[in-house]
Amino acid sequence: MVEVRQASPADTDTATAILDIAERLVQRRGFSGFSYADIAAELGITKASLHYHFPSKAELGKSLITRYAARFADALGEIGARVVPAGDKLEAYCAIYRAVLAEQRMCLCGMLAAEYEALPEPMRRAVVEFFDHNHVWLSALLEEGRRAGSLRFAGTSDQAAHSITAALEGAMLVSRPYGNTAVLASVADRLIAEFSGEA
Repeated sequence: MVEVRQASPADTDTATAILDIAERLVQRRGFSGFSYADIAAELGITKASLHYHFPSKAELGKSLITRYAARFADALGEIGARVVPAGDKLEAYCAIYRAVLAEQRMCLCGMLAAEYEALPEPMRRAVVEFFDHNHVWLSALLEEGRRAGSLRFAGTSDQAAHSITAALEGAMLVSRPYGNTAVLASVADRLIAEFSGEA
């Protein structure tokens, strides 16, 4: 019989620290822009210790997406539960992107999407699942706003949701070389005005 080893608090703390550092590195450099040696050096541990927690970089990457997607889903759930007009919820959605860029980071899955062809298959699927979940939530919000008369847009909610996500992810990329959030802020403000019928 194989003994199932229980993770100790120290193991959990180390795994979390590894994920924290790896997430920051991906958001700033991309998945191909860091190695286990970078994480080991920052944490002051051996590469063997990293492989103990995450045997391969692909497994580390999948864990990063899973954790990031769960946090993002929690944020969307909190926004969705607010008893406010859909326009305010859309503004809160845009604020998620602003907050990430304000920390000089990019959307984790946006960065990974740029490297999609080079990613292992499990990571590819996880990236698609992240955007699919995002899309479903945003489409539902847009329909809610359209029914209530607080949001206005041409075409389907699916089309509108794709345009919003693409605009925000693209604006993050274009903002990056300037070292500030101005481009993203401008695009987000424009989206909110357009969908609220104020443009």
